Amino acid sequence: MSAVGLQATRDAGRGMLVQLGQRVDLGLLLVVAALLALGLVMVASASIGIADRGVGDPFHFLKRQGVYLLAGLAWAYVMFNLRLAWLESAGPWLMLLAFLLLTLVLVPGIGKTVNGSTRWIALGPVNVQVSELAKLALTVYLAGYLVRHGQAVRDTFQGFLVPLLMSFIAALLLLLEPDFGAAAVLMAITLGVLFLGGVRLWQFGLLLLVVLGAMAVLALSSPYRLARLTAFLNPWNDPFNSGFQLTQSLIAIGSGSWFGVGLGGSVQKLFYLPEAHNDFLFAVLAEELGLIGVTVVIVLYAFLFWRCFRIGTAAEAVGHRFGAYLSYGLGLWFGLQACINMGVNMGLLPTKGLTLPLMSYGGSSMMVSCAAVGLLLRVHRETVSIAGIERMRHSLAGIR
Repeated sequence: MSAVGLQATRDAGRGMLVQLGQRVDLGLLLVVAALLALGLVMVASASIGIADRGVGDPFHFLKRQGVYLLAGLAWAYVMFNLRLAWLESAGPWLMLLAFLLLTLVLVPGIGKTVNGSTRWIALGPVNVQVSELAKLALTVYLAGYLVRHGQAVRDTFQGFLVPLLMSFIAALLLLLEPDFGAAAVLMAITLGVLFLGGVRLWQFGLLLLVVLGAMAVLALSSPYRLARLTAFLNPWNDPFNSGFQLTQSLIAIGSGSWFGVGLGGSVQKLFYLPEAHNDFLFAVLAEELGLIGVTVVIVLYAFLFWRCFRIGTAAEAVGHRFGAYLSYGLGLWFGLQACINMGVNMGLLPTKGLTLPLMSYGGSSMMVSCAAVGLLLRVHRETVSIAGIERMRHSLAGIR
């Protein structure tokens, strides 16, 4: 190939990369890919013992997680190609669907109970965790509501009360399962999005006090929740019963030291640590990859949170308010749930049934999380398109 032809090929390649970088947020794509890849590796490592003992196939959970990931990527692709204007108009209907599913899961014979909690609806071989769908539906609804009624939310108590009431109903249905962790995340998303939407500071403070007070009353009024709250304060008081999960998690994290015991070398995952490939995947990661691995995971989630807010601020700058609020809500969701999961694993928070987003084993969590990433990529895509149209409009105005 001649020098001219080689240079033309290079220029074409650079042009394609520039177009791809404009169409897709490469930073977000790379950090999500890193979390998904690391999650697959850790699910395989954490589940190999229980899978071999339970079904005779050491890679049983890895194979299932691979299928969930492929399905999640398909949903991400669908969301990436979905016009956000349509999603904005569908927000109230999605919220009603979430209410319906949250109600159905409580109906005997429909909801599936595991470890005392009824959180799933069985659809053949797949169990759908309704709380994951509810978080996404609520985030979409809140973003659309702030676009339609943002002024009322900022100026009147009634406008502020409507989204709050919707969130309280969803949280109440979650508490009946019971799923205290999902209810807490859902209310935190509501607080965060309404605050970023410009709600008055006194209203936000009042709402925060009401939510915290309600959560405290609910926690203290239930012996089950109270036991879980008090167990994390000193799990060594009852290390073989209420404090068993946390003590095993702390042993795993402490065993990891700086560089870990090596990938696959965890001892706690061998029938000591319950839910090692799910809620306590982070503890196994800390044991096998040490403080270095923990730091990498924290940095990845911090970067994911930052990219969500960067996408949101860019969307807000070009007037794409629905995309902005949606990005903020999804960023709060990913950031809060990751922090809560890691805090639970390290004994900083009471035990909650929350997965580590994009990493823990679970079909509902994986597919809904990937769908959320697809929406974030769509917000970036539409923001770039709006910015391009504005630049073209200014250029034409300059020519005239």
